[in-house]
Amino acid sequence: MTSKDPAARAAELRATLQHHAHRYYVLDAPEIPDAEYDRLFQELQAIEAAQPELLTPDSPTQRVIGEVLPGLVPVKHTVPMLSIRTETDTTAAGAEAFDARVRRELELGEADAAIEYAAELKFDGLAINLRYEAGVLVQAATRGDGETGEDVTHNIRTIGQIPLRLLGPANTHPPLIEIRGEVYMRRDDFERLNERQRERGGKTFINPRNTAAGAVRQLDSRALADKKLSFFAYGLGDAQGWAQPATHSATLDAIAAFGLPVNRERAVVAGSAGLVAFHQRIAAMRDALPFDIDGVVYKVNEVALQKRLGFVSREPRWAVAHKYPAQEQMTLLRGIEIQVGRTGKLTPVAKLEPVFVGGTTVSNATLHNLFELRRKGVRIGDTVIVRRAGDVIPEVVGRVPGERRAYVPNFRMPRECPVCGSRVQREKGGIDHRCSGGLFCAAQRKQALLHFAGRRAMDIEGLGDKLVDQLVDGGLIRTLPELYTLGLAKLAALDRMAEKSAAKLVAALEKSKHTTLARFLYALGIRQVGEATAKDLAKHFGALDRVMDASVEQLLEVNDVGPIVAQSIRTFFEQPHNREVVEQLRAAGIGWDEHEGEDYTSPKPLAGKTLVLTGTLPTLSRDEAKELIEAAGGKVSGSVSKKTHFVVAGEEAGSKLDKARELGVPVLDEAALRALLEGGTA
Repeated sequence: MTSKDPAARAAELRATLQHHAHRYYVLDAPEIPDAEYDRLFQELQAIEAAQPELLTPDSPTQRVIGEVLPGLVPVKHTVPMLSIRTETDTTAAGAEAFDARVRRELELGEADAAIEYAAELKFDGLAINLRYEAGVLVQAATRGDGETGEDVTHNIRTIGQIPLRLLGPANTHPPLIEIRGEVYMRRDDFERLNERQRERGGKTFINPRNTAAGAVRQLDSRALADKKLSFFAYGLGDAQGWAQPATHSATLDAIAAFGLPVNRERAVVAGSAGLVAFHQRIAAMRDALPFDIDGVVYKVNEVALQKRLGFVSREPRWAVAHKYPAQEQMTLLRGIEIQVGRTGKLTPVAKLEPVFVGGTTVSNATLHNLFELRRKGVRIGDTVIVRRAGDVIPEVVGRVPGERRAYVPNFRMPRECPVCGSRVQREKGGIDHRCSGGLFCAAQRKQALLHFAGRRAMDIEGLGDKLVDQLVDGGLIRTLPELYTLGLAKLAALDRMAEKSAAKLVAALEKSKHTTLARFLYALGIRQVGEATAKDLAKHFGALDRVMDASVEQLLEVNDVGPIVAQSIRTFFEQPHNREVVEQLRAAGIGWDEHEGEDYTSPKPLAGKTLVLTGTLPTLSRDEAKELIEAAGGKVSGSVSKKTHFVVAGEEAGSKLDKARELGVPVLDEAALRALLEGGTA
């Protein structure tokens, strides 16, 4: 319940904001998204503006939030690190309002020239003050409360982008200069970190901003070993014995010349029109940026004008942060459903009370897997935080702490696939649950068809994504064997499929019937069975029936087949519908040469030899030559080195041939290769 009395409500808001600020700035463990904090902050601002007598010295609106963690040494800022005003109107009106306010405070009329602004990105990280004395980094400190921060020099020194000594001759370095900027984590580095954490069964992190902030404020810099941090400079603190340039943009140029990274997506613009154009341009590219931003920053460019405008309370009058739509919001988790992906992976999907986040209305969000769901403690009926950044699938990042009204059981993964009813399994030591239906499962049908038709599988030329979509969505194909029932008339009737193209596909289907056991095994899409494993299986067993009937123990005898791969093969062929698909494919006319299995006592003419293929051979394709070499016990490499035994060169051979000659590696043509394969000498 919230109080209707303004004084009581202001007290409630101060306590609430103080709690969440401590969670966000001090503990780096937020409980609510930024947008919700901003809403509460603006409500308190409105109350204080309407009734100034309710304004207190300890109000969050009167100071920069943050405090020193125990164990970190306090650092008193010579020049306070104050925050800037936030313009929460995410439309063009926000930029126009700032320009109008600056012009009014400078007492400029309509006839006066447009004000020049420096426009930059608003990075989502942790503000840092870097202190250089005689060009050498001597201290790095966090913002803290704006007056006093924390000494984190030991961690900042691990960030490769931050120079330990400024560039340029020593006599050009100021006696003292403080560079201010943002430590952040790139999205790809954040995703790699979380992927490593999942593999280890460890805690995953909520977002790049809090991960970076938590890493910087560790007492032990060894904790940063897995956390790759980055930095952008955006301003100046104290400076002695150095003449600051006349504009902010020139100051950033000077900072960049000292060797500190300054983001390129900045501009000097004129008036409100320039600000609006910059805001719109960055909004259009926001999703493509390799790091998170939550808005842009506008600063009056001329330092002299900045001094004229001065400060009000906790903020400079000459700067503003213009936000974009929030990427995190709170909403209600109505239910959890299972989605079966193209590879058979079962993903829990949150069904949400629709919420506007990241510029669109979201009603579904991924929960990744059962282990992530349990770690986050999410249950149906909870209020949860939803994040959507760019084109990334929306995700539930956690629940908002609070008592549940009633007991809600933990979500459990189904034992059977909700699409095809096949058994759901999880590999030992793995985190993903998967449908074992394979070729039988409708959810996996399109991917199974594309894989089956791939160049290294059945090599069905002309069967691509768009055609597979038409065939499956139109109900023409439900299983792999039905590919071989497609006739010229059916194919020619499809959209954008001329009779000539249809005839080519029919011919490609017919040609694909004559294949090898290795290609066929690979084409089946058995989980964990790649090209190399398929070849090893074909060599070892020689016949499909022996592969299908092999026990786990027998499969373990195959080269490079371990327990997980063996169990995956065994599980695939234990499914009756998978065996039925195989028999139907055989009945359709697909065949290959079989043998009695690998005879390990027979010598291989290319055993232990490494060959490299380059150029175009007269009669053999690259794949055919590779298969022959591997069948003879050899290995095909993609690059030439001193360890290469032979280079097989055809027409238009390139740099690999030059490298072979340089290293003195023997060069063979196709005839010499065939002689080697037959046991002769080169």
